[in-house]
Amino acid sequence: MQVHDICTHQVVSISPAASVTEAAGVMRKQHVGMLVVVEQPNGERIPVGVLTDRDIVVEVVAPGAPCAQLRVDEVMSRDPAVCSHDEQLLDAVARMRLRGIRRLPVLNDKGGLCGLLSLDDIYGALGVYLQEMSRALTRSQAREMESRT
Repeated sequence: MQVHDICTHQVVSISPAASVTEAAGVMRKQHVGMLVVVEQPNGERIPVGVLTDRDIVVEVVAPGAPCAQLRVDEVMSRDPAVCSHDEQLLDAVARMRLRGIRRLPVLNDKGGLCGLLSLDDIYGALGVYLQEMSRALTRSQAREMESRT
């Protein structure tokens, strides 16, 4: 299975020049806990960082920093781990495990943002596969019982 088969294709992003207050507002409005910070040098949204709700709490709110005066690029995590849209899912999962992250921006062939792979996406896909495996097992058992009668 490839990443593009299960990732979310509607990704909420923000400019590194935006204020942290603006970023928090976007998170609230879009009901997301992470924004992919992008620059657009050639029309493609190129990830340069990520900003999570936890980043805002730990780096801005807890120390009492002025949210409206801080820019996203002053708080974001730089050099985000990413994966390719055609990468095998297990390779992306291994990267998430090694980096200790729950979400992974997905890039197209031009290096532009085209999706977001989250643990929720992975759990959902695994749930479908486990259901199908259970149905196959049940069907196999039913066929065996039918053949014995």
